[in-house]
Amino acid sequence: MKYQTLLARSFSKHEQKKLGYWALLACLFIALSFFINFKPFMGPLSVLNLRLSTGEDEKLHLFDDTDSSLQIAKETINSTSIVNDTGSSHEEAEIMSSALTVNDTDSSHGESEIREIIVNNATSRSQEVVFKESLAQNMKTNDSSNPPQFVNEKDTSMVNNTNSSLPEATDASAGTKNSTVEPPLCTFMGRSDFCEIKGDIRIDGSSYTVFIVSSEIDILAAENTSWCIRPYARKGDQAAMGAVREWTVKLVAGASHILPQCTQNHSVPAILFSAGGYSGNHFHSFADIIVPLFITSRPYNGDVQFLITNGLTAWISKLKTLMKALSRYQPISIDYRQDIHCYDSMTVGLIRRTSKELSIDPSNSPYSMKDFRQFLRSSYSLKRTMAIKIRNGSRKRPRLVIISRKRSRAFTNVGEIVSMAKRLGFRVVVAEPDADVSGFAKIINSCDVMMGVHGAGLTNMVFLPEKAVLVQVIPIGGTEWLSKTYFEEPAKDMNIRYLDYKIRVEESSLIHQYPADHVVLRDPSEIWKQGWSAVQSIYLSKQNVTLDVNRFRPTLVKALELLHQ
Repeated sequence: MKYQTLLARSFSKHEQKKLGYWALLACLFIALSFFINFKPFMGPLSVLNLRLSTGEDEKLHLFDDTDSSLQIAKETINSTSIVNDTGSSHEEAEIMSSALTVNDTDSSHGESEIREIIVNNATSRSQEVVFKESLAQNMKTNDSSNPPQFVNEKDTSMVNNTNSSLPEATDASAGTKNSTVEPPLCTFMGRSDFCEIKGDIRIDGSSYTVFIVSSEIDILAAENTSWCIRPYARKGDQAAMGAVREWTVKLVAGASHILPQCTQNHSVPAILFSAGGYSGNHFHSFADIIVPLFITSRPYNGDVQFLITNGLTAWISKLKTLMKALSRYQPISIDYRQDIHCYDSMTVGLIRRTSKELSIDPSNSPYSMKDFRQFLRSSYSLKRTMAIKIRNGSRKRPRLVIISRKRSRAFTNVGEIVSMAKRLGFRVVVAEPDADVSGFAKIINSCDVMMGVHGAGLTNMVFLPEKAVLVQVIPIGGTEWLSKTYFEEPAKDMNIRYLDYKIRVEESSLIHQYPADHVVLRDPSEIWKQGWSAVQSIYLSKQNVTLDVNRFRPTLVKALELLHQ
């Protein structure tokens, strides 16, 4: 009553009512502030309970044993920790999306790092982060339901490599990759185009598109948002590039409706290249694919995965030894695939910085042909590094291999050539290349001199020991420049001594197909004016060689002299 009288004397009824409203609001504000500040301590605050969870990786995982998180942990950990790509449940996907994304199977969040987070963050929010990181680390995924193989889904003849011992470079079954996006560094050169990419990369083999997830701001600021690449290192050759599938590298906003969702995340970089073009030819397999692939992939020291477009079964099978030596992971035939493969880093295309054939320019590359040939010796277990050096009075006989051909540009008098070579002191081997590259490489490496008519078979000189001798027999038809470009110049880059022998018209089988005064025999330049198809059909496809052994003998004598030096 005393306070009511005092208020009545000091304030009017209207002012008393207004003061009461303000007092009520102040009480509500104080109560709300108290609730917000002390909410984490108002529940049943149990002591932080750390549990050990040891899986196959025998790493220490720490969990916050609260009522809510404990139930999720039990449901997740008591079930299999291996998540199947195609069979992931909706609940598992929600857990993975809410947890911190871990893209590497060897998680960077180690035991000591988790302990540090727990010590420095005593609130329930910090404990939740620890749980989510541990859960993400514990949930390793398995691609066994759809393993990357040499299998093209529209080409059942592709090699099935499911029993290969190579590991699969996957570590998550779905979702997105949290990476910093960098603008693609696309390089357009005389012989090859390639793009080096880092960020959230998604590969759609069904549309031949490499998507790079970016922000709207980055896309608006970019000079280009898409690039077209034919990932084969023979740019400028229309016939070859016409047999190479074109891929699009495209910047896409994260909210775009065309953005595909990852079905397989990979923990290693990737290189996408084509096995199309002239890959059916042994020379071009090396010049256009294997050598550029060596340059592009060697810096990764095997920690890279190959994505092959235009993948031909025969080519992949023939050169699988070299691909295994360059990559520890199972190659993927990427064409027509319905699943989306995602990476943090990749190169689209192969690096070829020189216009020279079957060569590496060490002035603009960290590698040389010497490095490449050492790689070949290591991959195929080739023993000889140097050719024989003949000393006066030595009984050692150098070994000569004659490259045999059956369909065209074949020697028709191999017996006479062998007999003459033996009389000079050679041990002679006659061999024809086949799909067994490893076996043929060992034959070539065991020899000191290799001879053959101009053709892809001479590519096997890459297996010769250093300071060996290559003898190229050049048929008629104005192919001297081809012989020089494809074999003479590369041989010198490989520290292989080079000799050639130009046959006369009388040594060509074409004299039995055309009159002596025919333009084919008299003036091959006229045939060249008709185009490459005319030259190929006559001089390369219809011509065999009958060596004049007496005329050819000085060439082999010169080879012996080189082996004395």
